[in-house]
Amino acid sequence: MQAQRLDFPGASGALLAARLDSPQGTIRAYALFAHCFTCGKDVFAASSIAQALTDHGIAVLRFDFTGLGASEGDFANTNFSSNIADLVAAADYLRAHYAAPQILIGHSLGGAATLAVAGNVPEVRAVVTIAAPSDPSHVTHLFGPQLDTIVAAGEAQVQLAGRPFRIRRQFLEDVAEHTLQPKIAAMRKALLVMHAPGDTTVGIENAMNIFKAAKHPKSYISLDSADHLLTRREDAVYVANLIAAWSTRYLDGAG
Repeated sequence: MQAQRLDFPGASGALLAARLDSPQGTIRAYALFAHCFTCGKDVFAASSIAQALTDHGIAVLRFDFTGLGASEGDFANTNFSSNIADLVAAADYLRAHYAAPQILIGHSLGGAATLAVAGNVPEVRAVVTIAAPSDPSHVTHLFGPQLDTIVAAGEAQVQLAGRPFRIRRQFLEDVAEHTLQPKIAAMRKALLVMHAPGDTTVGIENAMNIFKAAKHPKSYISLDSADHLLTRREDAVYVANLIAAWSTRYLDGAG
């Protein structure tokens, strides 16, 4: 596998830090990976999936959304709409400098963003969601008792995955405006939904809602006892290998 660090302008103009992992030989296709809420491109699940896909001849671009990781910008000014716009910018960057992505992969809220974007990237043939909510407003339950403060005061500091993040009321208003079901039904792409029935962060009913909204071809794979962030190596590797095997069926020239 060959790794290249790069950056490109996001929707707001901020430079987004990215990594492109490529196979040693011929590149069969490009995939675009969207990480989980407040995570980053280098989270273990993302790196494992990228490595497995390169073994199958697929190059993977993963990047930090605006205000996260090594990317520029203020996280407090971002929202679900800006995540969608950053994904579109990433797809445009791949199209302009390499080749447009044929696969979109999204983890948690990143999975919801890929579902929102997929229908607007014509070259995409296959979409994968991992532990994704069927409604982006689901993420607001993570704010706990600070939710009322955000509404009343306009913003609050929230602890997420052990780190402080400033969340503003505009984030709540933005996620409330997005409805994914019509976009899922209209995207006309092959879909793989992956979810653990015991996920305590995003319940299994979200996977069922996504699956029911989608048209065929669609597949569902249970992640059994995996946790939401795929922190166990064996779970991340399992997911990565399944994505690699499933997605190759839908690429250009697949037989």
